[in-house]
Amino acid sequence: MNWCNEGERIDEIGFGSLRLIQKPEDFCYGIDAVLLASFAEVKRGSRVIDLGTGTGIIPLILSHKTEADEILGVELQQDSYERGLRNIELNHLHDRVKLIHSDVKDILGDKNINPQSFDAVLSNPPYMKGNGGLKNQKDAKTIARHETTAGLSDFIGTAASLLKDKGDFYLVHRPSRLVDICILCRQNKLEPKELRLVSPNRNRKPNILLMHCVKHGRPELKFLDPLYVYEENGCYTEEILRIYERK
Repeated sequence: MNWCNEGERIDEIGFGSLRLIQKPEDFCYGIDAVLLASFAEVKRGSRVIDLGTGTGIIPLILSHKTEADEILGVELQQDSYERGLRNIELNHLHDRVKLIHSDVKDILGDKNINPQSFDAVLSNPPYMKGNGGLKNQKDAKTIARHETTAGLSDFIGTAASLLKDKGDFYLVHRPSRLVDICILCRQNKLEPKELRLVSPNRNRKPNILLMHCVKHGRPELKFLDPLYVYEENGCYTEEILRIYERK
């Protein structure tokens, strides 16, 4: 079978023998998705959903790293959704991983999705507000990077509606949105429990945050040790190598 359409390629991404069909002209996954999938502590037998899944990179990594029974991904963009379906078939994961073509704002209207039915929700949403940053003229990249459809409040509100009581919400975002994230999470009964800041190296300020919230959890936020991506010589740190399973 010819898995790729015009402009696409298949990348060996590690994590066992996982492979990913990507179209660089549209969008390729970054370290944020890998960090989020590794940060999430998904219990055996869990039902998990990833909001804004793109081509399915987070569900694919979770299928390797966890023993979740069912992993769903929600994606709005038609091309990314269809590419994600092929990624599931390419990696023979159709028994555990499924994708839904929907806007995050509309997912609760899907007949196959019941509120309060998931043990964990993950999301790597667009980082930039609708009017912030430089917009790429290509729609795929614009939607992936900017809040052109669903905004941060939609992702967090939907996550809260999907989670069971005491369910876990895992988010990767930018430190500049930390106050917004905490306010929105509390408004939606998602209590921030763990925060980890990620920096390019020990001499640079954090540019990524990882947040873990618990639905109806008790107030208490732990700051985890910072994570550094690169050593001074430009090589990945030991922890990043372990996350990518290269150690």
